[in-house]
Amino acid sequence: MWRGPHALSSAVADVWLTSGRCEPTIVLVLRTMLLATLVFFLTRAACAQELSVLHIKVVLVDAEQKPAPVPRHPLLISDNPATATPRLIVTAADGTADVKLRPGNYTVESDRPAVFHGKAYQWTQTLDIVAGRDAVLELTAANAEVGPAGAADATSGAPPESDPYFLLTQWKDSLVTLWTPTAYASGFVIDAKGLIATNQRAIGTATSVEVQFTPAIKVAAKVLAADPERDVALLWIDPAVIASVRPVPLGCKQAAAPPVVNGQKLFAIGVPLGQEKDITPGTVSRVDEHTIASDFRLGRGSTGGPVFTADGGVVGITSIADDAAARDDRGHGDSRVVRIADACTVVASAETKMQQAAPPSGTHLPVEPVRPFPVDVLENAAKRRAGSLNPYQISSTDFDVAFITPVLIYGAQHQPLARPIMDFGNWSEYVADFPAVLLIRVTPKQVEGLWTKVARGAAQTQGVAIPPIKRIKSSFSRLRAFCGDAEVTPIHPFTLEQRLSESETIREGLYVFEPGALGPQCGTVKLALYSEKEPEKGETRLVDPNVLQRITQDFAIP
Repeated sequence: MWRGPHALSSAVADVWLTSGRCEPTIVLVLRTMLLATLVFFLTRAACAQELSVLHIKVVLVDAEQKPAPVPRHPLLISDNPATATPRLIVTAADGTADVKLRPGNYTVESDRPAVFHGKAYQWTQTLDIVAGRDAVLELTAANAEVGPAGAADATSGAPPESDPYFLLTQWKDSLVTLWTPTAYASGFVIDAKGLIATNQRAIGTATSVEVQFTPAIKVAAKVLAADPERDVALLWIDPAVIASVRPVPLGCKQAAAPPVVNGQKLFAIGVPLGQEKDITPGTVSRVDEHTIASDFRLGRGSTGGPVFTADGGVVGITSIADDAAARDDRGHGDSRVVRIADACTVVASAETKMQQAAPPSGTHLPVEPVRPFPVDVLENAAKRRAGSLNPYQISSTDFDVAFITPVLIYGAQHQPLARPIMDFGNWSEYVADFPAVLLIRVTPKQVEGLWTKVARGAAQTQGVAIPPIKRIKSSFSRLRAFCGDAEVTPIHPFTLEQRLSESETIREGLYVFEPGALGPQCGTVKLALYSEKEPEKGETRLVDPNVLQRITQDFAIP
């Protein structure tokens, strides 16, 4: 049995006294002692550094007996006996937190109570962390200290029965993601008849919008009313889709909207691109007749969501700020909030139109795979494909068509000179996370006009060399893809807008498809390409089977 370096020192002395060959024996044993001592201390250090993960979940039950995660709840974690200042962690939007800890005994306690439905909940729990073994701690009403909510317990400005961070839990299912060919935004259900509110600037001039409730559920919506002056848009979906969703009450029939004053705390809910639904606090800096300015720091796609006071009253809809008026020298600025009274005016118009039209179909639309490709897998695949990372291409009379997989995107992003075909403009952020989808990019060809060519030739006869002056034949309008004879619905029919000059803008297509939607199993794959010049006359092109095979191989990487 190993008893540490001191026991080894005693053994060295015994060998030295009994051996007639002192010097070689001592050298050998000293070396052994040094090696063993080094191993001993390295082993102790490794054990001391071995960490385990404590998974914490804080959840209560709402009035309908449904689980209500407790977001933004601050917890203090201290070791026993205490050797350092307690560590502060805060639960995420889903009420969870993961923390790495060394083996030992710990106390987890609330830094402040969580106020929910008029009661204050706080927790103090002690547990052991074992080396190499994860631990789970669930904080619920059953193991909480529960008392009446006092004024000191609630967030500043909120009545005792409300903790503003529970707004996300309460209205999470009502919050939706909106997709148009050129934009991504948030919206929220306001009526059981299928009405969804958002801001008009976010969706632009779109007449139809894709509405996504969860990673698996997305449906089509009609733009029922859009008011650019008030900056409010109302969408309409099949009411059956939201049968179990609780609409956010706008309070249009109330005598007065919740008051808003400078310095007041507000809370915006939205869905940033590529992230979970979340709540953002802000402070009011200006109140006008139609708008509110607040210092919300909203991620891309969060605009269009509802804005609440601390006690849960809806006061507006987040919108896109006016750049010139709202931004300071550092590029920061206040967010713009459309006041709820203007939204109510547009709601009345939408309700009138609903009586004369049928809602769109509630058929579920294709969605992205839940997980993107692991980056390490893409890296290995790109290395194996070094030198052949160009998009797979075909051509038509008016367009160049590129088929782009996650392997090709990764390769382009990690090469010294990224090709222009990999500049995705207004959808660059969407592509950046390597979604496991097939992208088909349709780019208009550029041609030189007859008289421009003649003039350039005449100049050349006089010794003046002028480079070709080309213009696009026609911007892209739409694409239809067929697997055999069956038309394939894209996940997204995106449009890229590239400005060539002050007077000319080129529009390209960036269509997103499921990985296996177009492949050798189709027999034949054909694309019908439509230009703005001839929007009803499509040009059909068959896709080379070799291209389909290479696409399939890219998505078959282990």
